[in-house]
Amino acid sequence: MSWSARLLLLLTSCCAVHSHAAQTTVDIDTAAEVYQAAAVREQVRASLGSMPKKIRQMFAADPSAALSDTHLDAVSAAAKHAFQITVFEPPALSAFAGNLDAATVKKSLAFLNSDLGRRMVAADVALAESDETKIDSIMSGKLAAASTPERDALTRQLELDTQSTDSAVEIFLKIGKALAIGTAIGSGMDPKTASQRADRAADPSARQDIANDLREPLRRYIAYGYRDLSDDDLTRLSAFLESAAGKRFVNAYNAAMEAGYDAMSRRCGEQIGESWRELAQARANGPPVLAAPPGIAAPQENGAPHGIALPPVQTPPTQPPGVPPPGDPAPAH
Repeated sequence: MSWSARLLLLLTSCCAVHSHAAQTTVDIDTAAEVYQAAAVREQVRASLGSMPKKIRQMFAADPSAALSDTHLDAVSAAAKHAFQITVFEPPALSAFAGNLDAATVKKSLAFLNSDLGRRMVAADVALAESDETKIDSIMSGKLAAASTPERDALTRQLELDTQSTDSAVEIFLKIGKALAIGTAIGSGMDPKTASQRADRAADPSARQDIANDLREPLRRYIAYGYRDLSDDDLTRLSAFLESAAGKRFVNAYNAAMEAGYDAMSRRCGEQIGESWRELAQARANGPPVLAAPPGIAAPQENGAPHGIALPPVQTPPTQPPGVPPPGDPAPAH
């Protein structure tokens, strides 16, 4: 199904995505069949090329951080190496398998391999591979699909069925937290402090603000992506998503995206922290290189979503959890 996530525009609270894990009867190879049928690899891979720019923006957008170009270059280099499909897939497939069962796999494959399922996946891949300018235009409403009140209602229902907004918020916050913890570890600092700081920045009010910013752009994204599907197609798509197998599929998909982006973000943060520590050591006898940033600001540009109209991952215009200061490292506890 769909989920073209380019973050970073970065797919019920995802706390619920693990609710079926204890009943798992699916192995990685079986989960991989569904993963392949949904063209997840193609959609995620299309989103990763823009990540170095977006992660750099997250760090650079905070005016109080005073990050030097050298430090921002280290951020870009770390993101380039960390946001790779080879880093994403192992944890994503593990989480996917851990939230599926045999019945869900059978029914999901039947849908994905149907005429409607194939057309939906093709639409997801095509949209995921759009350039950022086009995706920004779609999500801002400058480029819109023809619609009717009835079709608008179907789009709103799809956004709910796929948990697109809630999942996008959860993934965005996880990226911020993983970057914070990873940077602390790489810098030789206490990751627990970074984790607590990130949790405080992700309070219910902040989550709601992000969701409010994302919901309408994500609906526009879904509407444009499925513009060639008929109203009857969208009705049948919702019928699958609202079935027991469809709900479990959505939860498993969200869990996979969450795990994959968490892994890439943590690796990115660790590499950033290591690079910053090396810079601090190299300039230990010189003037301070930069002030300690209190937080990472979100990129100014929209990210791109990933596929079933399943939760696109976007970078909302809000302040995500912060990272520890990149000065001389303090001993980790």
